[in-house]
Amino acid sequence: MQWVLDLDMDFFVRGLYGPAAEGQRPQAPPEVAWDEGRLRAFLEGSLGLSRQRPTPGCLVRTHDGSLRLWQRLLEAGRLRAPFAVTHVDAHADLGIGKPGPAYVLEQVLALKPQVRPRLDRYDRLCQLDEANYLLFALAFRWVGRLQYLHTPDSRPDVPAAIDAGDFLRLGSDLSRMMEAWNGPEPAIPFQRLDGWAGFQAPARYEFVSVAHSPRYLPACADGLLELVRAYVAPL
Repeated sequence: MQWVLDLDMDFFVRGLYGPAAEGQRPQAPPEVAWDEGRLRAFLEGSLGLSRQRPTPGCLVRTHDGSLRLWQRLLEAGRLRAPFAVTHVDAHADLGIGKPGPAYVLEQVLALKPQVRPRLDRYDRLCQLDEANYLLFALAFRWVGRLQYLHTPDSRPDVPAAIDAGDFLRLGSDLSRMMEAWNGPEPAIPFQRLDGWAGFQAPARYEFVSVAHSPRYLPACADGLLELVRAYVAPL
């Protein structure tokens, strides 16, 4: 199984911020941002990234851009589903908050798996955003294993409807009615990991996405994005 790294810059601040209003930034003092030495130790020592051999990928403004990267790689045959994801983020992005998980669990899961990845339609309906894109990826059956590496300040934000401890199980009454056509939804092995100390990448990451997430990232941490950029080989 291929491994991809899905990284949000708000992991690199102490505290939890946002979402700020559209076009605004959360306010925080400069000292909340990680220093360069700590950042590089994590990227290189824990995640196995290298400036000499950057990992193919891209920087995205909001984290739902990762979903579009994965779709592009799948369509090009460079990524094969199901793949494994290390999600490094202060938030789970599995649907807590608006618009919530109900649309995915009831409407998307009722569709045949091969027609579920209709990103433009979900955008038009205002159902897909940076807070639930990862739930969509699970519903598309793209992700076969998920690690969620969060900060000590992160809140419990995995929806109870899908949380089965060491697994994530997507479903609803409607989706279960459709199992004769769609088959049962897979149980997805799931790890919650608190903080970065002692973490080691489970494998070499074949692709990486890095989300700026400005509504969640204080501007004092923007300089870190330029440091991370050196570890990414643009696709």
